[in-house]
Amino acid sequence: MSDATFADLPAPPYYAVVFSSRRAPAVLDSDDGYDAMAGRMVEVAATQPGFLGVESARDVEGFGITVSYWRSLADIAAWKAHAEHSVARERGRQGWYTHYELRIARVERAYGGPPAHEGPAC
Repeated sequence: MSDATFADLPAPPYYAVVFSSRRAPAVLDSDDGYDAMAGRMVEVAATQPGFLGVESARDVEGFGITVSYWRSLADIAAWKAHAEHSVARERGRQGWYTHYELRIARVERAYGGPPAHEGPAC
């Protein structure tokens, strides 16, 4: 059984770009185009070479985590250089976020559950 909330990913290795952010209070109240841009970024990313999937969650106070998955570091660099993505990043810096952190990690192992048995040790 699959759950559409989770990205359908290949076997590792692959890369995860973890974007943690706090939306500005004004954006929480008015949106200011944020939701449309976020949706557009997922659409555009999905057309990029090496894109594997995305998972995202945000709480009511504006803290969110989006993890995008990529086949290679070169694919991540190409996404960073994409013109529409550059515009979205600048809008974020100019006022959508009060703070953000970005981390890139290589995924070596992955498993899900709930299985009847325990998965491999991390």
